Amino acid sequence: MKTITELYKNDKPREKLIRKGPNALKDFELMAVLLGSGIAGKDVIKLSKEIIALFEKGFESLDLNSLANIHGMGPAKAAQILAAIELSKRYLIKQNKKITSAEDVYSELKEYRNKKQEYFLVLTLNGASHLIEKRIISIGTLNQSLVHPREVFADAIGDRAAGIIIAHNHPSGQLEASHEDKMVTKRIKEVGKIMGIELLDHVILTKDGYLSLREEGIV
Repeated sequence: MKTITELYKNDKPREKLIRKGPNALKDFELMAVLLGSGIAGKDVIKLSKEIIALFEKGFESLDLNSLANIHGMGPAKAAQILAAIELSKRYLIKQNKKITSAEDVYSELKEYRNKKQEYFLVLTLNGASHLIEKRIISIGTLNQSLVHPREVFADAIGDRAAGIIIAHNHPSGQLEASHEDKMVTKRIKEVGKIMGIELLDHVILTKDGYLSLREEGIV
């Protein structure tokens, strides 16, 4: 196996990518471009192949510690790889995920069902109902002072969203909209009309299910 210094210049991963594009590179070559360099006694090609072998062994369980255990990695390079993976995942998910029902919202936000505090969240959507981004707006008891429309719509404007869905969890497990829930919904809906960004639904989440305020006729 040739080391990086023995490779003909145009066969080096970075130069190959520039000449032929990323699709022409093998997995370890893409990793070599990402890493940039190896360490003394282990060039970037060898290091990259060890990382890809780890990917193949258990990609889903990959974490900072497992990467850092590879000789020559260290926390900085390990963090660099994990950041690249996470960024790719987020964009792949967002490009393909469509939110068309309260059930879709519940599935997307299932990690918040069992939270001990109330989390108020916003999903921004494009005109085709594809998810652009999901964000935590506030943590704490839901009220109009805590959830201000400017906090809800600031990122939606930046995302050029056509619509938003708001959601929050009920740690009590009660699947019923409180007076405060309804007032917050009404306020955000009114501001959305002015902003030209439609409030599509407000979904309440619990460990046992969900409640759609649109289905209840409140949105």
